[in-house]
Amino acid sequence: MFSLHEGSGLLLLLLLAGLQGAAEARGAPPCSPGFSEDLYTVVVPDITEKGWPLFNVKFVSCGRGGLVRFECSNPSDFRIEDNGVVYAARTLQRTPAPASPLLIKAVDTTTQQQWVTQVKMMPPTQVQELAVPPVMSKNFKEIVFPSQNADSTLKRIKRDWVIPPINVPENSRGGFPQELVRIRSDHDKNRSLRYSVTGPGADQPPTGIFTINPISGELSVNKPLDREHIPSFHLRAHAVDLNGNQVENPIDIVINVIDMNDNRPEFTHQIWNGTVPEGSKPGTFVMTVTSIDKDDPKSTNGILRYKILSQNPESPSPNMFTINNKTGGIITVAAGLDREKVPQYTLIIQATDMEGNPMYGLSNTATAVIRVTDINDNPPEFTAETFYGEVPENAVNVIVANLTVTDKDQPNTPAWNAVYKITGGDPTGRFSVPTDPNTNVGLVTVVKPIDYEINRQYVLTVEARNEVSLARGIHPPKQSTATVSIKVMDVNESPYFDPNPKLIRLEEGMLPESTLTMFTAQDPDRHMLQTIRYSKLSDLANWLRIDPGTGRISTIAILDRESPYVKNSLYNATFLATDNGKIPASGTGTLQIYLVDINDNAPKVYPHEAEICEKPEPNAINITALDGDLNPNAGPFAFELPHRPQDVKRNWTLTRLNGDYAQMSLKIGFLESGIYEVPIIITDSGNLPMSNTSYLRIKVCQCDMNGDCTDQQHIMATGLGTGAIISILLCIIILLILVLMFVVWMKRRDKERQAKQLLIDPEDDVRDNILKYDEEGGGEEDQDYDLSQLQQPDTLEPDAIKPVGIRRLDERPLHPEPQYPMRSAAPHPGDIGDFINEGLKAADNDPTAPPYDSLLVFDYEGSGSTAGSLSSLNSSSSGGDQDYDYLNDWGPRFRKLADMYGGSDD
Repeated sequence: MFSLHEGSGLLLLLLLAGLQGAAEARGAPPCSPGFSEDLYTVVVPDITEKGWPLFNVKFVSCGRGGLVRFECSNPSDFRIEDNGVVYAARTLQRTPAPASPLLIKAVDTTTQQQWVTQVKMMPPTQVQELAVPPVMSKNFKEIVFPSQNADSTLKRIKRDWVIPPINVPENSRGGFPQELVRIRSDHDKNRSLRYSVTGPGADQPPTGIFTINPISGELSVNKPLDREHIPSFHLRAHAVDLNGNQVENPIDIVINVIDMNDNRPEFTHQIWNGTVPEGSKPGTFVMTVTSIDKDDPKSTNGILRYKILSQNPESPSPNMFTINNKTGGIITVAAGLDREKVPQYTLIIQATDMEGNPMYGLSNTATAVIRVTDINDNPPEFTAETFYGEVPENAVNVIVANLTVTDKDQPNTPAWNAVYKITGGDPTGRFSVPTDPNTNVGLVTVVKPIDYEINRQYVLTVEARNEVSLARGIHPPKQSTATVSIKVMDVNESPYFDPNPKLIRLEEGMLPESTLTMFTAQDPDRHMLQTIRYSKLSDLANWLRIDPGTGRISTIAILDRESPYVKNSLYNATFLATDNGKIPASGTGTLQIYLVDINDNAPKVYPHEAEICEKPEPNAINITALDGDLNPNAGPFAFELPHRPQDVKRNWTLTRLNGDYAQMSLKIGFLESGIYEVPIIITDSGNLPMSNTSYLRIKVCQCDMNGDCTDQQHIMATGLGTGAIISILLCIIILLILVLMFVVWMKRRDKERQAKQLLIDPEDDVRDNILKYDEEGGGEEDQDYDLSQLQQPDTLEPDAIKPVGIRRLDERPLHPEPQYPMRSAAPHPGDIGDFINEGLKAADNDPTAPPYDSLLVFDYEGSGSTAGSLSSLNSSSSGGDQDYDYLNDWGPRFRKLADMYGGSDD
């Protein structure tokens, strides 16, 4: 239990809380910037570490926009931050109290205005073991721990005991720390106690908001509170002795932050957009604007009121809209909204708290943009009463005229888009008026051909509407209807055949120069005197002819229904009709001739070839007939064998199966294998029957047990047709031509190769660089040389000299020559060593041989020469009278020499 009476304690707490709330609610005196106290008294510990916070000073700025800078008179020991908290600049130890207080100066960085306060620092007093309760102000609120039993055991607190909450206004100006309440225990009368508080705001985040004097138990707030941040704090108070033993049960303390009107209303959107149809009646809802106030919505600080400050434009009335001051709903209050005059309104909306009190309430504004939407209150109107156009006859999908309209409604909307309708002047539906989606123009278009000879002019009545109906009470004016006058221009039209195609029925076999029908065309241009000429455009079988002037059609060949150009007994021919206009026009017509069949085709046997066994069993060939005619000029057919040759009926029998089929079989017990041509007489069923003898080629062969022919040779193997023989001959001729071309090509290639070899310069020919020794005789090309000119005159005997032309030109000289031992022919390359040794022995044993270190003479050609110097070949004095043209006959090796000496003097 508290030491005070229960009733008086509760009454005191409630009274103090009410007085504190009332004091905050009363009007404050005019604000004056400066420190909250002229003199601060603070207790400094005996030892203070560097960076410890010591105390703080409160500066009231009264909403000044400038930044305040703090300075202290002893910056070596103390450091002050911008928030007014003073820290130890270095480690401080207990010292006697300073003679003069610490000076704190605040300087406005904008105006350079200064304020000064003093701080008196006191050392902590020594606490006696039996401490005397601190002296308190008589009016200071006190909270006492409940009393306990003498044995110091804790007593259970009543559950219905509730400590009233402490109300603290937000945004208090201090000074700070500001004492709120004193917590006391009855045990502090006989021993020293220490008080503490725990919970958010004390020792839990956010820490440092509330502190308690551990000796006196005074609970203080150290900074202004913000209800919008934390609306209440729940703390727990503790009391312990100097040894840390709990002497009281903890008690809960609730601190409520009293709301102050410190937040303006905030609109959720700064610009609001809404729409309202034009022509709306008063009371039509437009939109709702919303604002939020962070203050307590249960108090007048958070109750908002709305109003419209301005309307732009103020047409047709300055008060076209109103707003619900509580909900923010905007509605129309006046008629006359017309989008074509005012398409948009701009409203300035104000929200004020304190229930809209203009003196104490805070307000804010937002913009509401209201767009007037279009309705179809303006019908389209034509820009002219009559529109004109012209069109050539027979033209389709041609734009004749453009219809233009005006519409005051919003472009490219259903209320503006025009729809055109022809209401008169076009009973046959030859015109339509689609809308150009880009320009809203009506395009009068011809959708069906127009004939100048029928109607030369059209007068249309066209009505213009919108895609949506007009608003109620609005009727289309006279200008929504216009007249369109269209002139039709005459053009040269093509002649046309009627009927087209024209069908006639004729019997086939009609003779040439027979008249079939008249196929004429008509000219639709009745007002033009024109003639028509006819010509044939298509006649695949070339059977018909048309008269160019009259259109009479006659035959130039026999009409045959079985022709490949006739399909299903129909033959088509196309004719052309052309007028003689300035620009000739032509049209085509088709003549269809249905050819009635006559019996003009004899039947033929089918198939043409068959196989049958040598013995009658099993033996059967089913045959039928092919007839190009139609029934009844075709089947049923009559099949029979002729009487001649006689072996036909002796060997074969023909049995009729039905009107179209018959069966051929052997009549005798055995027929030798081979190919047989069996004649068969077939007669059709025409009114004048036609008969034909067809030959069936039958292969008689040996058969196996299944009746299949065992011969490998086919029926066509006995002979080849003319086409096959021609094909074989053509293949042989082509093969011979290819062989001949290949031979010619090979010979030409050999000639080209020889020509390339002859074009090689003899000096570059490697064959001339290979010299063969021990060869005296000349080749074919040097038989005409006089070798006697190379002999020495002194060695020749007079009687041995023969006239030129008698001696052989390649004959050796007649003077004696040294005789060398005969050498064997060149041995096999494997015995080349023996060959060299034999030659060496022959040279060693030869007494006439030169010394070993001399050159060995392989062949002696004599000494001296009766011929002159070869240098005279290039002399004009010695060779000018000679004819060297014969060098051209010696071959390509002497061609260069012939060019040098056989040419002219040049």
